[in-house]
Amino acid sequence: MSRRDKLFDLPIYKKAELILDLVNSLLNTISEEDEYLNATKYMMRDDAAIICAKIAGAEGGDMYSIRMQNAAIIRDHAMHLYVQVGSLRFHDSFKDTDYVTLIRKEIDEFRELFINWVASFDKSNYYWDEWELFNPPGAIPPDPNDYQDPINWDDFLEGMNFDDEEDDSEE
Repeated sequence: MSRRDKLFDLPIYKKAELILDLVNSLLNTISEEDEYLNATKYMMRDDAAIICAKIAGAEGGDMYSIRMQNAAIIRDHAMHLYVQVGSLRFHDSFKDTDYVTLIRKEIDEFRELFINWVASFDKSNYYWDEWELFNPPGAIPPDPNDYQDPINWDDFLEGMNFDDEEDDSEE
């Protein structure tokens, strides 16, 4: 099975795709004339699309730190989508409130899948996050004396001669 097929087979990805489809269906019911709803609908679509993209990103990068960064972004967009969809109920010109109930129910189910998905991340496969936000529980910071710059500046600057630069200030 290809990586792509594995991604498309994940329950969390399937649920995210379903939510995106529901949001797209909802958007078709919103009038172009209502300026507020018209702006809101694009934010909802973007949130749903980003959730799908970030699941793919997390699955593509097997490192715990990268997966957790994507998970945090997914959580933020899912929560934002939940609020945006819910806010439609309070707008007089929006009448399809069944969409609100349905999409929020699917986001609640997505949240349960999300919790299990994040719990499945391999905590032993990580790089140290210097901001200490996405380190696995119990991770030990590296010894600062052992730090090596990932760029070998000697190799990077090899062949460059900085002594031959002309001084334009004398002209």
